[in-house]
Amino acid sequence: MHFCAAEMINFVTMQSKQQFLLETYSPEERSEILRRYRNLIEVWHTRKDTTDRWMVRKAFRLAADAHKDMRRKSGEPYIYHPLEVATIAAGEIGLGRTSIICALLHDVVEDTEYKLSDIQAMFGEQVGRIIDGLTKIDDMVEGTDVVSMQAENFRKVLVTLSYDVRVILVKLADRLHNMRTLDAMPAVKQWKIASETSYLFAPLAYRLGLYAIKSELEDLALKYTEPGVYQAISRKMEHARTQREQNVANFIEPVEASLLKMGMKFRIQLSEKSASSVWQRMKEKEIPFGEVYDTFVVRFVVDCPIELEKVECWRVYATITSFYRPNNDRLRDWISLPKANGYESLHATVMSKTGKWIEVQIRTERMDEIAEKGYAAYWKYKDSDHAESGLDEWLTKIRELITTDDNSALDFINNFKLNLFSDEIFVFTPKGEMISMPKGSTALDFAYNIHTQLGNHCIGANVNHKLVQLDHPLKTGDQVEIITSRVQQPREEWFDLVVTARAKSRIKEGIREYRKRYRDEGRKKLENYLTQLKLEPVKANISRIIEHEELSGLVDLYYYAAIDKINFQRVRNVFKEKNSSGLMRYITNPFNRSKPASASDDSANPTVNPNQSLIKDQKGEFNYTVSRCCNPIPGDDVVAIVFPNEPMHIHRVNCPKAINLMSQFGNNIVKAKWKHKEDIAFLAGLKIIGIDSVGFLNRLTEVISMQLNLNIRSLQLESSKGVVDATVTVYVHNAQNLKDLIDKLKKIKEIKKVTRLDRIHDLEL
Repeated sequence: MHFCAAEMINFVTMQSKQQFLLETYSPEERSEILRRYRNLIEVWHTRKDTTDRWMVRKAFRLAADAHKDMRRKSGEPYIYHPLEVATIAAGEIGLGRTSIICALLHDVVEDTEYKLSDIQAMFGEQVGRIIDGLTKIDDMVEGTDVVSMQAENFRKVLVTLSYDVRVILVKLADRLHNMRTLDAMPAVKQWKIASETSYLFAPLAYRLGLYAIKSELEDLALKYTEPGVYQAISRKMEHARTQREQNVANFIEPVEASLLKMGMKFRIQLSEKSASSVWQRMKEKEIPFGEVYDTFVVRFVVDCPIELEKVECWRVYATITSFYRPNNDRLRDWISLPKANGYESLHATVMSKTGKWIEVQIRTERMDEIAEKGYAAYWKYKDSDHAESGLDEWLTKIRELITTDDNSALDFINNFKLNLFSDEIFVFTPKGEMISMPKGSTALDFAYNIHTQLGNHCIGANVNHKLVQLDHPLKTGDQVEIITSRVQQPREEWFDLVVTARAKSRIKEGIREYRKRYRDEGRKKLENYLTQLKLEPVKANISRIIEHEELSGLVDLYYYAAIDKINFQRVRNVFKEKNSSGLMRYITNPFNRSKPASASDDSANPTVNPNQSLIKDQKGEFNYTVSRCCNPIPGDDVVAIVFPNEPMHIHRVNCPKAINLMSQFGNNIVKAKWKHKEDIAFLAGLKIIGIDSVGFLNRLTEVISMQLNLNIRSLQLESSKGVVDATVTVYVHNAQNLKDLIDKLKKIKEIKKVTRLDRIHDLEL
């Protein structure tokens, strides 16, 4: 009887739903909406009782009604987007009812007339709280001191990690669908969204164990920031796929037969690396595509009881290495030491019979589910005796960072990325307890990680029984003993000795507590100075001194007065001329001034005429400065980033610094293109590796100077053991000039590799 009632409710609701959609959408759109809704229900594999289905259906109807008059840039009904976000949350992340409801409604409060209180009344406080975390802060109001609204919104989303990680998971689903449909957006929007994705959202997906989503986000970001690279790598991987699959089949045949003979239950899958990871490897190793051996992974997934996991994985490894010789330098045991996001696997690289290195990964079904579904799957196994607490520790660090970081939103995001997205190292206390820390951590970071007072009084450390200084960088396997002294106190210069947010906040707090001891002494001195100047020690006068000296507050003011860093003469200068304080600040601190609106940086581009502008947009000419971090030349895809009272900063679209800036100052992006001027030359650099021989330098300069008539600015050449390593900088007119030069240099038989200095050139593909 209960089943029939549920079916009747379902039938009536679907009938009314069709009628409702018929009034709002075309027949084709109505059919597509219902198809997507049914697909959402199909991929939803967590608990689905009558109440669950009814609540999700209710959220769907509300979203369809709220967005009925809205269209996406592609012209499609807006309701497609929340339906797809919910489908990703349910199917690809494995979330349940509450998250699906939030995914369906995540834009309702932000984009429609519905209020958060309406959502809470219909779906409860928990849903309302998650949707509040997903709702962007309003745009900046004129006169506000908010520097980057993007950073403020990032912080708002990240802060939700302290109470409900589902906000982040739904946000990642939202970002993934936006990236999948980014084609409809203008180029400037594409760069902004792609930069945000690669800077924050892809690392966040990685840290939560969502490897598939992380890889797709990185690939899509590469597709829009470097379309030529993305397409070239994709083509080459497609072209090599058939031969690769044949080689892998031959590789696994003897291993598979041996494992079956041993009676093991397992499956083997071939996983192709993403284009972005292949590109990253090419840049790191400075090698062309043909030399990247790990464009795919052979994965062995074992089905066994949880208590036998480690033994069975090593049995598979022993079987593989009985047929193929391993590269011990590439062995990674993430089973004994799981990553902070809960990832467990055994990674190895072995030499196949074809003379090619092949990467293998060995894991169990449980480990594979955690690797695929990340955080959601981790909690499924959390109560197991064999479950590791790495993700718990990471979330604890997040909560600590959130509660202790009182910096600006930009500093908060940078601290968050530095401390929680970086690679890890594992170090040990004198008693053998293992501590995980961000890569690059120092002995002083370690001291503060153990205890605040241990850090405050630290004077050095014994690392592996050897005395080191506070700034000594630690590496995995180090055993660290901290040396302290009662007279030691935190100092301002310590900020340069640490990398972790915990250490920085503890140093700041320690300095503040130490300076408070001088409060009374400093106040008396300051009041005495003001009395001599016949001024009252009122708030206005005190604030004027703090502002003039650029101090953080009263604690620092009284401390500097107590130690005579702020004396009578300096206080008198503050009040000497009523209107001089602002001018004096610029005179004594010239770096506070805006940069002059010069046309170019001569050191970066010495042959550019300052009176000519090479960059234009649809509105006309602009002053500009060519950024030295990526040194763009005509023909490169460039983006202009504008800041008040400064010339436009011209970067390549794929420049890491530009990606950082676009991810935080998206509203400052200006679409720009090169203005064709053949009489202007730009500096470009090449790195050349070849075989040493008589006349090598002569052949090199003949191509550059005689054949292409290019001017050489500098040439450095070193020869060692028959190998030449040369760096040459030349003036070119555009990217085609540089391409022609690289092509001709490669035809010199002694030259084996030519790369553009700042990154591997697209021609290396």
